[in-house]
Amino acid sequence: MSAKLIGGMAQPDEEGGINERLGDDELRAVLSRLGDEEDKASFGLVCKRWLRLQSTERRKLCARAGPHMLTRLAARFTRLRHLDLSQSVSRSFYPGVTDSDLSVVAAAFSSLRILNLHNCKGITDKGLTSLAAGIPSLQFLDVSYCRKLTDKGLSSIAKGCCDLRALYVVGCRFVTDTLLSALSMNCSNLEELGLQGCSNITDSGLTVLVEGCKRLKLLDLNKCGNIGDIGISSIAKACYSSLLTLKLLDCYKVGDESIISLAKTCKNLETLIIGGCREISDESIKQFASACHDSLKNLRMDWCLNVSDASLECIFSLCMKLEVLDVGCCEEITDAAFQGLGSDESKLSLKILRVSNCPKITVDGIRKLLKSCDALEYIDVRSCPHVTEVRCHEAELQFPVGCCVDLSWPPEEGVGNLKPQERFLCIAALLKHARHCRYLHISCDVRLCVLYAVRLDSTL
Repeated sequence: MSAKLIGGMAQPDEEGGINERLGDDELRAVLSRLGDEEDKASFGLVCKRWLRLQSTERRKLCARAGPHMLTRLAARFTRLRHLDLSQSVSRSFYPGVTDSDLSVVAAAFSSLRILNLHNCKGITDKGLTSLAAGIPSLQFLDVSYCRKLTDKGLSSIAKGCCDLRALYVVGCRFVTDTLLSALSMNCSNLEELGLQGCSNITDSGLTVLVEGCKRLKLLDLNKCGNIGDIGISSIAKACYSSLLTLKLLDCYKVGDESIISLAKTCKNLETLIIGGCREISDESIKQFASACHDSLKNLRMDWCLNVSDASLECIFSLCMKLEVLDVGCCEEITDAAFQGLGSDESKLSLKILRVSNCPKITVDGIRKLLKSCDALEYIDVRSCPHVTEVRCHEAELQFPVGCCVDLSWPPEEGVGNLKPQERFLCIAALLKHARHCRYLHISCDVRLCVLYAVRLDSTL
């Protein structure tokens, strides 16, 4: 029974409290209008009834739990659609998610649409087989870096979850063209596929994939070294109207033929990653920029050594919606790439520009760029010997307010003032004592030869 104030004293409310006046549907309507997550959490603190209603209306849950706790969670959160059991790289727990846990998930969370198992290294094909049998409505699955998985378990997902829209198997090294065939035959609604690091994927597999999966919007083939022009051309022809993002980082067999195929058919492409594709030249980049100038927002082509000023001139003159551009280590690029900039008619939408290790670019080129890039938020000019803090100051360059400028380390700092032999001795001494070092980044720039980033993480 509720109470009301009469003369400063609490008195019983004879007409009943809010719980007597409002039914479950009315309370759910109130909960649905709470936009802030903290407010929704506070809703469940009122009483047990409100907590029960809040639990049944919850759609997403991040958990670190074993089979017993998962069963209890399933009984409480009966309408869950999104379950996140992923493990952090640096804070994973032992033994982590296992096949037993997935059996419970399959039996208790039959209404799931999204399941995140990123970095759950303990699961095997057996667990995926349980998921495929118990959650046919699954639409999104991330099993990236679950390194024990093979085509067998993933193919069972493709066959059991025919409405699958997104699948991420990044770093699953045992994946082959067999999985792509299963997806093609069963998952015609697939829109996102992450295959980064799946080096056994070939052009034949991609050709088979797009025979059945013609609605792909995102395809990540980064570091798939066996992919070439035949596979990319097949994708371009089959997914011409839907493809928005294509990632081909370090696919060294991809050349001009692939980019020209994309230019001819994929007019809606927004993101293209071709860093490390060293066979790509100005010819195809200019065609691509001309074809996708109305849609292109993100272009990464660092280490494309045959790309020169001609490509950038075309990009800057046509791609007015471009927001991110990376041409790091394209050593043929000079100030001439920016010669068409500087006027009011050449305003760009560029927010992020990376031109690190482009030794021919000077502050004169950067000055012209800045006149056309009012929205610039970050510019990377590391290891550009003619673009240093001193020279920027001398040239009185005016960067946009809030723009982060990443400059080369001056030689007089750190190990920069040592002789080359002494620098390498420093590195050798570092490696001797850093026994848990899992990541070491060394600049090979002969002008500076700087050790510029070291991250030690023994928990990886």
